[in-house]
Amino acid sequence: MTEWPIIRTVGLSGVLVTFAEKMSEPANRAALAFRADIAAQAWPEVTEASTSLVSTFIEVDLAETPAALIKERVQNHLATRDWYAAPLPEGRTLWHVPTVYGTDLAPQLEEAAEVAGVDPDTAIKELSTSRVRVLTIGFAPGQPYMGELSETWNIPRQEALTKSVPPGSLVIAIRQLIIFTNASPTGWRHIGQTAFQNFRPASDMPFALTPGDELIFPSVSRAELLRIREHDTSGNGGAEREQIR
Repeated sequence: MTEWPIIRTVGLSGVLVTFAEKMSEPANRAALAFRADIAAQAWPEVTEASTSLVSTFIEVDLAETPAALIKERVQNHLATRDWYAAPLPEGRTLWHVPTVYGTDLAPQLEEAAEVAGVDPDTAIKELSTSRVRVLTIGFAPGQPYMGELSETWNIPRQEALTKSVPPGSLVIAIRQLIIFTNASPTGWRHIGQTAFQNFRPASDMPFALTPGDELIFPSVSRAELLRIREHDTSGNGGAEREQIR
């Protein structure tokens, strides 16, 4: 039986600490907390630490630092606490992102609700009040994978791809949500539309979101979203934000 976490080298680029075989809240929590703690330690060999859904990558030049040495150091640090129950990092942000559910702007809400076994009104009520965490960033610049939703939304991806959804699309599958950075094909169902921009290349912080941030997607009318699109120049798409304490 595999004992978690597992420490592995990634070529000569560093070491990967994996906390579970598949996505779970405790494993994602562990990855986020461990990454933040490694960054705070400021080990001289470490040039960067980052996360995926259930792993922390620690960038170290293994041509300069022996792999056995850094693996032992990481193992000793893992033993200092229960990372699966660790507090999430400080400095996170809660975003309230205005979202249109359904209509021609997000045409697969009813289909997603049917697959989930709920009516569209119930779907909107649950989705618009659920608070989700940025589990990881990937696939496109700044693009967040968020979750986890309730078991109701453990719905599969589509069998066929949607040819394209627009930037700001809110899509759903496997208890997770994504806001799309760019127009893109997807196998996830397009249930909501926002005016939120994940990637802002002219900004001092090009990625609007950080793993560990949390989001709520309150429902607004189609007319309100169009008004936001017309007037918003910040990239926030009408979103309000607050520090998580």
